[in-house]
Amino acid sequence: MSSPVTPVLADSVRFDDDGVHILDRRVFPFERRWVHARTVEEVARAIEEMVTQSSGPYFAVLWGLALAARDARGCAPEVARERVSAAASRLIATRPTNDQPRKAAAFVLDAVAGREDVAAAAVEGARAGDADYRERCRRMGRAGAQLLGEGARVLTHCWGDLYLLGLVEALLERGGCPEFVCTETRPYLQGARLTAESLAEMGVPVTLVTDGMPASLMREGRVDALVTASDRVSMDGSVINKVGTLGLAVAARAFDVPFHALCHGPDPETATGAQVPIEFRDGDEVLHTLGRRSASDKVTGLYPAFDVTDPHLVSTVVTDKGAFTPERLHTYWH
Repeated sequence: MSSPVTPVLADSVRFDDDGVHILDRRVFPFERRWVHARTVEEVARAIEEMVTQSSGPYFAVLWGLALAARDARGCAPEVARERVSAAASRLIATRPTNDQPRKAAAFVLDAVAGREDVAAAAVEGARAGDADYRERCRRMGRAGAQLLGEGARVLTHCWGDLYLLGLVEALLERGGCPEFVCTETRPYLQGARLTAESLAEMGVPVTLVTDGMPASLMREGRVDALVTASDRVSMDGSVINKVGTLGLAVAARAFDVPFHALCHGPDPETATGAQVPIEFRDGDEVLHTLGRRSASDKVTGLYPAFDVTDPHLVSTVVTDKGAFTPERLHTYWH
């Protein structure tokens, strides 16, 4: 079977002569608007303000650092490297829960170390980081497909672009077509606007449900597996992902539905989920949907953007080196 169409979101960050261009996921798919970031600070704010999500921040960090290096042309190499390092610290801090910005920065920082032409080296590092991410997604997708039966009915929560593409490609290569059920994912509706749209672009049957419906669907036997991406996985197998993942995992355990969490690899610097800083966003965001207020001014909102799913609720952590049970995840690095 032919490969699926690559979703628009898989190529949503572009580096050009005038800066970094980032597809605005806040208005996608209703608008195809690009935010033009001319400085590292503008790239950082675009990440913080949710212009880009999912894998987007990873690529924004790569090309934001290439921009920092280019802006430092004319400086002594050691000064240029210091500016790139400072830019890396700023960009990594934009998403403290996710470990991917740190991995992206490492590609560029390693590339510029000891190099005279820092700008050229930074671009080389960014390209290497880009290629590495895409290849890891392909390997991870093949490993995940092995856990799903032909025509599997997959429930997912707030993930898209390259992680999703890698899994779908591998499933379609085996023949048959999976079916996906997506949560809408409040408050930004990423599942409705990003995940479901990407699946539809790839020609995969997809059904959208509200965040409160999945437990009922699992109870009725209408879900074969819960599969999500992850913002970070600790060495004990804790899965840190978009808030709501924990509740889905609890329901999956209650109704004997396996939960497979996808990541390139566990974070060797994080022993347990308790060590991961959980980003709290402005509670006012919970009180709005697509720019319109959905609650009165008599109430306040609370928005922890991520949650931690404990290892005993995770069936499998799927990596670019294959699938591991949480208790065997430490062998990833052996």
